[in-house]
Amino acid sequence: MPIDTLERFLTALSPRDRERVRQQPHDEQERLAAAWEQELREDTDLDTLSELSPAAAESEAAKRVVEGRFA
Repeated sequence: MPIDTLERFLTALSPRDRERVRQQPHDEQERLAAAWEQELREDTDLDTLSELSPAAAESEAAKRVVEGRFA
C-alpha cells in the first residue's frame, strides 16, 4: 500500500485517534488505512457527504474504522 494512503488516513483522524494509530505496528496501520479506503468506497452515505465535503467524509470514515478497532 502506498504511504500516501496511510498518510491521508492519519490526516483524516482526530489528533487523539491519530496518536493511537501511530502507536500500532506499521502492518496494523496499513490494515486500518485499507479498511478506511473500503469504508469510503462502500458506504453510500459517505458518497453524499463527500459531494458536500470530501474532508468530512474522510474524517467520518476514519472515525468509524478506529472506533471499530479500539471499541
